[in-house]
This record gives sequence, structure tokens and C-alpha cells, in this order.
Amino acid sequence: MWKKANPSLGITVGMDRVKAAFESARQNPAEENSFRQLRLNQWVKQSMRWMPMDKWDACAFAVDPESLEGRVCYGGLDLSSSTDVTAFVLVFPPLDEDDKYIVMLFFWIPEDTVDLRVRRDHVNYDLWAKQGFIKTTEGNVVHYGFIETFIEELGTKYNIREIAFDRWGAVQMVQNLEGLGFTVVPFGQGFKDMSPPTKELMNLTLEQKIAHGGHPVLRWMMDNIYIRTDPAGNIKADKEKSTERIDGVIATIMALDRAIRCGGITGASVYDERGILFI
Repeated sequence: MWKKANPSLGITVGMDRVKAAFESARQNPAEENSFRQLRLNQWVKQSMRWMPMDKWDACAFAVDPESLEGRVCYGGLDLSSSTDVTAFVLVFPPLDEDDKYIVMLFFWIPEDTVDLRVRRDHVNYDLWAKQGFIKTTEGNVVHYGFIETFIEELGTKYNIREIAFDRWGAVQMVQNLEGLGFTVVPFGQGFKDMSPPTKELMNLTLEQKIAHGGHPVLRWMMDNIYIRTDPAGNIKADKEKSTERIDGVIATIMALDRAIRCGGITGASVYDERGILFI
């Protein structure tokens, strides 16, 4: 059937390569569309569910904030809108080959909207707030000044080299963070910037090279993700198809990109060692 769909199989492309791509697509749902389109000549939907949650749950390795104090890390900030979930993520690069990328997460929502969100979205915001997985700010909009102060305090514990941010709606906070001494870098939300770290996040998850502590808010957001693919095989999160919140995933992807590109204490980059993954 493969040869009927792809007459050049065994001529311009080897059977071994196609078999390898097939096996990889079986493990990684994000690759299924590309395999069907490029190898089997099938029309496919542009967006599809992304993360295999059993693989994600297998990376719920414990994260100890105290043991990370003083270590190099990179931040990702997704402000969303003033009434939605704001996410700030720190990613700590591995210290050696046996270490993992460690993810530390912080979320904020307006205190006055918690009950409304629970009734409207049927999501456990109130429970997560009581458990400390989500922080609340006074009023009915997210208080950005509170978040700036919180990030400033984090900077006294951790060596935050850079903070990547989505340009949308972040101008004032970016200026304030720069005034506090942080290096803040804009991060595009298109295929060009988002595809490499998004693919790398999947790769690290499948290899269990990432530790996220089983954070329930990030898990919920990760399960919401739908991926859009362009004709070149690049991918990014599809915010239109991902009807629930995905802010924490976007912030994680941005922070992971900076951690990979800039590396840890030595400045080494995974991209330098083996190049960007093209799946």
C-alpha cells in the first residue's frame, strides 16, 4: 500500500527511511500528519492533538526549588490578557549528560474571578489556588506589578540569564523588568521561532530528559494543546483549536528555547552539538 501511495518509494527515498519515519510517528502523534502527507500522499487536517499524556506523566520527576538555588536558568513569560492566566516559567539546563531540563512554573489569575472561572470553565482553579499551584492577585484583573515583584524575588534565588516574552501586550512589563536588571528578549509566535523548541520539547519528553514535577496546571494545559503544521513540516501550538488555556505551555517552550540555545554555565547549546531537530 505504501508503494501505491508513493510510487517513488525505493527509488528517490529508501524504504528504511520510510519505515523509520513510520515507527517514529507511532511514538509521536505530532509526526503523524507529516508522515501521512509526505509519505502516503494523504490529505490531512492542519491541526491535531499533540502530546501523548502517558509520556508526559512519565516525566513527573520531583523538582526541588531549594536545590536549584543559584543555578543558571532561563525564563518564559506569557502575559495573555489581563483577565486570563498569566504564566512564568523557569527552565534549568542540565549540568551534565545524566541531568534533565528542569521546569519550574508559576501561574496567576485575578482573585475576584476564581469562582466565576470554576463555574464557567469547569476547571479546578479554586483547588489549585488552595494547593498553591496557582497564585491570585487582588481584583478582577491580573496585577502585573505583583508579578514583577515576584520575578524580582526569584532573581535573588536563581541565576536568571534571560527572560523570553511574547511581544503582545508586554511592553510596559518588559520595560519594568529591564529596569530591575533582567535581560528580556522578544520571542516570535510564528513557525520560525516556535517550531524548533516545540519539537525539542516533544523529543525531551519521549526520552524522559525533562522534569516538570507533575504540575497539575501545566498538565491540564499540555493536554489542551493542538498543533498546526505548515507545508515545510514546521509546527506550533494552534491557539484557535486549543480552546482551553495553554499559556503555561507557550511560556515553557519559550524558556526551553533560550535554555537550549544559550546552554548552562558553560554556554553550550544542544543545537550546537547536534543541530535543530527536524521531525
